[in-house]
Amino acid sequence: MASPSRSGVFAAQTDQRLEAYAESITFDSRLYRQDIRGSIAHAEMLRTVGLISDTEFTQIRDELENIRGRLDRNELPLRFELEDIHMHVEQALIDATGDVGRKLHTARSRNDQVSTDVRMWIRESLDAVDALLLDLQRAFLSRCDDDFDVILPAYTHLQRAQPVLAPHYWLAYMEKFERDRARLADCRRRVNQCPLGIAAVAGTTLPIDRQQTAEALEFEGITANSLDTSSDRDFVLESSFVLSMIASHLSGWAEEWILWSTVEFDFIAIGQEFCTGSSIMPQKVNPDTLELTRGKSARVMGSLQTLMLLVKNLPLAYNRDLQEDKPPLFDSFDTTRAMLELAVPIVAGATLKRKSIAARIEKGYLDATTLMEWMIRKGMPQRTAHHLVGAIVGEAMKRGVALAELPIETLKELSSEIDESVYEVLGTENAVAAFCSEGSTAPHRVREQIAAWKHRLG
Repeated sequence: MASPSRSGVFAAQTDQRLEAYAESITFDSRLYRQDIRGSIAHAEMLRTVGLISDTEFTQIRDELENIRGRLDRNELPLRFELEDIHMHVEQALIDATGDVGRKLHTARSRNDQVSTDVRMWIRESLDAVDALLLDLQRAFLSRCDDDFDVILPAYTHLQRAQPVLAPHYWLAYMEKFERDRARLADCRRRVNQCPLGIAAVAGTTLPIDRQQTAEALEFEGITANSLDTSSDRDFVLESSFVLSMIASHLSGWAEEWILWSTVEFDFIAIGQEFCTGSSIMPQKVNPDTLELTRGKSARVMGSLQTLMLLVKNLPLAYNRDLQEDKPPLFDSFDTTRAMLELAVPIVAGATLKRKSIAARIEKGYLDATTLMEWMIRKGMPQRTAHHLVGAIVGEAMKRGVALAELPIETLKELSSEIDESVYEVLGTENAVAAFCSEGSTAPHRVREQIAAWKHRLG
């Protein structure tokens, strides 16, 4: 059977090698629900403007719903010669209704049909990813109160820098995922414009109502220019970029917790249900889920690169190259959702190793910057204080002690401006308590942020 896309101008049959080469049904079949919903809305509009009758609309609608059921049950055979899901649905409709089914494609092209289907699919997928990000934020938030008494070392250059409360770490990831959610929402607004009715490239001479189909399909508006719409895949690339940012954040978190779960750090225990063993080393409990998250993030970012290269030099308007946008698009969403679905229970179920953390929290002179700022409050210039504290840390390193363990006599030898009150800011607990700026790890600021997030997330 020849594809319905081949008109009477063709005198030769399609080469079977081309059929296999050009088909997309093996990956775009997942768009069938969107395709059928869009077709029903299009048929209803055709009835409204008088291009089909009430009876014809009813026949088309009922049979499309029947086809949807057949596809749900995997009862509709998929054939290369029909190329894509759009042709499969249309051919099944024609097989069932004859000339009535042949009217469905009036004032429509596969160009605007495909764009409509993909936009609806992306819209739903963006919402699903957003819901998972919200779940992940709630998982981090659920830890904040229980972990409030834990002080962790914050790192720069992977070297111990300053002490922070554990919930300050959790809130940092919530901020990252909140920006991701904002990007999703912003992307969704541009996705949610209806292309249906621009037809192939120039519009149509038939009296259609694009606003009606847009409203029926819950789009916020219609695309403005038929040439642009026929070629536009910005919404595909933008959604892929947003997913790449999410993947980057997940990869960074995974890397951090992989490090934290090592004997060298010994900060956190990952639930064993998300770990694997070794085929030869019986003692191993490996955080493979996190390693896979770190690895799978590369697939999402690679898909963005594929999409950017796909469209970089296409002339207006539609080109068949655009068929190749779906495999990387689908894989990006599938991979991101899989990463998020596992991240949520991992975050909720991990356990901070409090004794191990506390035993080493004074290592690394995390209170050095707080000591410097104490001197600044005493009137010392910042650069002078910076140099002096470096000397004090050097003395502590020689003795193998923490700053708080240096006797006052030693401190006064290094600076006559130091007095006994210095010990109020030395040690990690005192250092954390000394913070006060907005956005800092100051306990009262962290509590404010936890309360604000609880209100925001409900």
